Amino acid sequence: MISLDLNFNILTKDLSHYLENQVKVGLFGSGVGLSLVLGFSAAYTCYYLISVARKPQLISGGKKFYQFLREQCPIVSETYYPTFWCWESRIQTLLRPFVTAKPGVVYRNELIKAADGGQISLDWFDNDDSLSHPDLATRPTVLLLPGLTGTSRESYILHMVQQSRDLGYRCVVFNNRGVSGETLLTPRTYCAANTEDLEAVIDHIQRTNEAAPIMAAGVSMGGMMLANYLGRKGRETCLKGVVVFSAGWDVFECTASLEKPLDRFLFNSYLTSCLQASVHRHRPVLEKCYDIDHVMKARTIREFDERFTSIMFGYPTNDDYYRDASPVHKLKSVQVPMLCLNAADDVFSPSHAIPVEAVKQNPNLALLITCHGGHIGFLEGLWPRQSTYMDRVFKQFAKAVIEQGSRLTDLY
Repeated sequence: MISLDLNFNILTKDLSHYLENQVKVGLFGSGVGLSLVLGFSAAYTCYYLISVARKPQLISGGKKFYQFLREQCPIVSETYYPTFWCWESRIQTLLRPFVTAKPGVVYRNELIKAADGGQISLDWFDNDDSLSHPDLATRPTVLLLPGLTGTSRESYILHMVQQSRDLGYRCVVFNNRGVSGETLLTPRTYCAANTEDLEAVIDHIQRTNEAAPIMAAGVSMGGMMLANYLGRKGRETCLKGVVVFSAGWDVFECTASLEKPLDRFLFNSYLTSCLQASVHRHRPVLEKCYDIDHVMKARTIREFDERFTSIMFGYPTNDDYYRDASPVHKLKSVQVPMLCLNAADDVFSPSHAIPVEAVKQNPNLALLITCHGGHIGFLEGLWPRQSTYMDRVFKQFAKAVIEQGSRLTDLY
């Protein structure tokens, strides 16, 4: 050990002396700086290609669905190359809203009545210029569900609308109550566990376009709501297929992960403030039933749910709400083909809580797990403005479900 330490000290001293004398003449003039840059670049490239760029893991509960995805969605077998300068989980998550472009989309808004007297805002993209599906009555419809505080104007939603437009499909975005500018008529908002509004929306879409096939895509909490809906409805749904992105499968694990110091600072506090801002906008109608001052003092999502969400939806405790909101407990009852994309480095949905074993028990389910991608990140390419890995998964799966859906009628 003494000899090893001595040799290391001598080597370090010699290297320092060499660099000190060489770099004096100019970092690149001597060639040393250039050599260091080239050496670092080569080492980084090797690390990226060996440890970062990898093929995703595809897991399915049945051979039929697995083979269907391999044939119809080639992306599930391709290497995912995250943007080389921002492949780390938190960076992908934070940069995605700023880096990706927001395609221009003109929506047609519709407000529908809910059973309790409230109203739900739907944003339609009718795609009347569709060449592949010119008949309005039979034009395929894609239902999109944004994340926790998201609306139809989120970049990831706009990208899916753009992908659907390219395929010739119609889109409708389900905005949760009170988030997209509409008036809150009753003292009720939304949560991942309650699917009554979603059921009303799906029924409305089906009645409006009875001859059109319908599929759905949900992002983050929108994906959780979709999975919970399918778990409750079983076969009693008109949806032909579902794709879910960056869903939190076990809410206890998700909130625990987001309460770690760094993630609480980067994400938890911000999301809590967004939830509180929504409550504040509708304070006149909400303060009749809830202690809004107490809600506004919450510092984490868990505290917000304890003081507001769990109470609103009648749960005895917040733990009861979290248990009911966790889709992992309902996956065994899903009877519609559902593809789920998660990144193993997503701090919102930690890898140890991804329901691999539950998926293996249901032939209607498939998991696509990438090593990187963060939460709704999945950036790829040198400058990832126009398309992400998530966008490509959505486009291929949507096309497969709509155009080859007959192969998915019996996956057992």
